[in-house]
Amino acid sequence: MKSIPYYGGSVLLLKAVILLGTLLAPAFPKAQPKPAPRPYNVLFIAVDDLNNNLGCYGHPLVKSPNIDKLAGSGVMFQRAYCQIPWCSPSRSSLMTGLRPDSVQVFNLQTHFRSTVPAVTTLPQLFKNNGYFSARVGKLFHYGVPGDIGTSGLDDSLSWHTVVNPKGRDKAEEGKLKNLTPSRSLGSSLAWLEAEGTDEEQTDGMVAGEAIRLLQENQDKPFFLAVGFFRPHCPFIAPEKYFDLYPPEKIALPKGPAGDAADIPPAALWTTPANWGLNEQDRREAIRAYYASISFVDAQVGRLLNALRRLGLSDNTVVVLWSDHGYLLTEHGQWMKQSLFEESARVPLIIAAPGAEGNGAVCPRTVELLDLYPTLAGLTGLQAPPYLMGKSLVPLLGNPTLKWDKPAYTQINRKDLMGRSVRTGQWRYTEWDNGKAGTELYDHGKDPKEYTNLANNPAYAKVVTRMQMLLHHPGK
Repeated sequence: MKSIPYYGGSVLLLKAVILLGTLLAPAFPKAQPKPAPRPYNVLFIAVDDLNNNLGCYGHPLVKSPNIDKLAGSGVMFQRAYCQIPWCSPSRSSLMTGLRPDSVQVFNLQTHFRSTVPAVTTLPQLFKNNGYFSARVGKLFHYGVPGDIGTSGLDDSLSWHTVVNPKGRDKAEEGKLKNLTPSRSLGSSLAWLEAEGTDEEQTDGMVAGEAIRLLQENQDKPFFLAVGFFRPHCPFIAPEKYFDLYPPEKIALPKGPAGDAADIPPAALWTTPANWGLNEQDRREAIRAYYASISFVDAQVGRLLNALRRLGLSDNTVVVLWSDHGYLLTEHGQWMKQSLFEESARVPLIIAAPGAEGNGAVCPRTVELLDLYPTLAGLTGLQAPPYLMGKSLVPLLGNPTLKWDKPAYTQINRKDLMGRSVRTGQWRYTEWDNGKAGTELYDHGKDPKEYTNLANNPAYAKVVTRMQMLLHHPGK
């Protein structure tokens, strides 16, 4: 047996050191492996029919302090676009990760499970991977206001728990002022300055139920989807939110004379222009829309305050989005189902823990379709291979990163398909593959899309390039 070499000191001292180490060993246990970090939660906030008329997006009048604060703590996407500007088709595309041509939902009646039955939805991905998955309010399609209080065209495979609040706004629809009585309430210019508290309204109840679920499930990974119904018409909010907007402060868009002369008739959904309403009626409708935005903003604030109070902010990805934009008399048009910028563009804010880009504005063109791979990437989940969006995680780290991905929006109106592609500078649109008209707008010089350049020979090369992008995505 080989002897153990010993250098300096006495053998007795060595034995004493060994003995001391043995005696002290229990006081210095071996280092234990650190527990795996808890997966990020996801708070997924949908706001129905919300356009970019928010303080953080530069609107001079609309008051949205809570959404503005969220934008200041996350990345605000300046050029985010829906894939189809209509509630059910847009949500079906986002939640499945498929473009409208693939998911084949172009109306308010078709359920995506009848066209792509085996698809894994975004919340279903989290549910299948050990997350508590819950929905409060409108995520998949509801007819508003008719389906409030029901599950609408929901998807049972996506959730562990669903909650369908129904507030006094439903009971008081008989009090509405309606400028368009020939139209259904879900597509009307109707509003109510409501009595009572926020908490009595459906969206106030949505916030309250979501807070309850946060409290009850704060100790487990969760995907909590919260769908607010306003500012979808009819525009209903407590009176105090209307008081924020004196009618004389409401400015109507002022387009050039003859604005519609160079617009293909297929592009114009609201006919006659503004449904024939006078300026005062239009101001009152816009005022009611703004009041509804501020009301929903207050509910978003309640939700974000609860997240902070429960100590969940540092471990939760918060996403706020709308299913499409909303026209408020631009080009004489209202609402959605158009391919103008105000209809296709949406607010999109992502606040991810530790993202280096938090507090920045991202100028790149992105799509709602990109949310599915983004949230899978942020939480380390394996996304389905068929997703058609692109992860925005690189832009969360560097919002001005080089990015050449355009955004695509389409609408099917009475079997006439319109398709549009948006880059950083240009929007190009074809109706019925160009047979019913084309549009080209230079957003560097014409952000309101007043001058259609599609038939101007000076822009023939731009049209050719945009046609290539529209018909051959990815090239």
